[in-house]
Amino acid sequence: MTGPEQVGGATDDDAAELIAQLKELAGADPADVRQVVAEVLAALDRAAGGALREHLPETIRVDAGLDTAAPARP
Repeated sequence: MTGPEQVGGATDDDAAELIAQLKELAGADPADVRQVVAEVLAALDRAAGGALREHLPETIRVDAGLDTAAPARP
């Protein structure tokens, strides 16, 4: 697996810029920002064939619609 430092030379500055862009895109409302991030993560998970979801915390999986909870038993 490729680490963040190996993907296109990503740095903390790159991450800060991405965060700023997401905030600008979504507006000042934190719920809007969370929704945009959830949509981005869901798209990345689809592109990765579902491999991303297992690495995300449960709350993020739920927000992104990636929660793979087992069906309830009778």
